[in-house]
Amino acid sequence: WDEEEEPEEIETVLKVVPPAYHKYLDVFSKVKAEKHPPHHTCDHHIELEGLLPPVLVIYSLSNQESETLWAYISENVEKGFIRPSSSSTGAPVLFVKKKDGGLRLCVDYHKLNAVTRKNGYPVPPMNHLLTVFNSSTIFSKIDLHGAYNLLRIKEGDEHLAAFRTKHGSYKYLVMPLGLTNAPAFFQNLVNDIFADFLDVFVVAYLDDIMVFSSSEEEHVKHVTSVLQRLRE
Repeated sequence: WDEEEEPEEIETVLKVVPPAYHKYLDVFSKVKAEKHPPHHTCDHHIELEGLLPPVLVIYSLSNQESETLWAYISENVEKGFIRPSSSSTGAPVLFVKKKDGGLRLCVDYHKLNAVTRKNGYPVPPMNHLLTVFNSSTIFSKIDLHGAYNLLRIKEGDEHLAAFRTKHGSYKYLVMPLGLTNAPAFFQNLVNDIFADFLDVFVVAYLDDIMVFSSSEEEHVKHVTSVLQRLRE
């Protein structure tokens, strides 16, 4: 465990994760999941088909949205996910309501997406995922915390994902939600990580990793292999 981990978080993980996998508790660390990730061969590359998108006007925000915005900026600068930018382009931010009544920050990348060359890397169709299970009877689902933020923006492309606020412009160093090719790059990443497991005992659909087996003994081995791969 990371020394920064909250005791309540450790207690929750211990309750949820079966004892057979307790030697991999570090894989479930929320603190580690929110640390600045290293570069990878699957880094998100933003390739433009035309000119830089225009700088858009900053949207008006309510008091609650303004408070949430500053909290988001402060937290993500501290984590190393974003940093101040002098980019000549930038998208505005807006907020959507979450189910719990909170606010989720979204960057309006529609102008950037319109001039971005599309990545054709395939995301598997749902019907394929279901046929792979065959006679399997035991399943475990692992949801990757932070998901897209586990992937870096390719070095040199960060300025293209800049966003503008009343506090200044900031650029993402990690892949944010909203970029047109984000699903393709993330699927490429998980397929690369689990290449030799896919369709054997693992199905990967974006940030959801499904492990399937035909017996309990076999399932423990399969889940252990997946957790070891995630640790690596």
